Amino acid sequence: MTNFSTVLLQAAQPQGGGLSMLIMMVLIIVVMYFFMIRPQQKKQKELAKFRSNLQKGDKIVTIGGIYGKIVDITEQYVTVDVGGDVRIKMDKSAILKDMSDAQTR
Repeated sequence: MTNFSTVLLQAAQPQGGGLSMLIMMVLIIVVMYFFMIRPQQKKQKELAKFRSNLQKGDKIVTIGGIYGKIVDITEQYVTVDVGGDVRIKMDKSAILKDMSDAQTR
């Protein structure tokens, strides 16, 4: 029992590595920012720009996987024609990407 507690006490006491440990933590945070947080923020900005530039006639795909064509657009909502005289009114945030360049069958 004494050996185990001695090992725990030695592991809990830093021995001259305080500054290097701090530098290591800062480096990990910087790497996480550039590889994870920054690209995600860039992607969100591009998606917001895409949604604000939507126009009538654009072919889109929703988050739920519904393909359609925009027939009416307001500040917050879009009306999408999904075929067969079926129109769906949905929030702009549900639009995922533009399919104007995609091949149709």
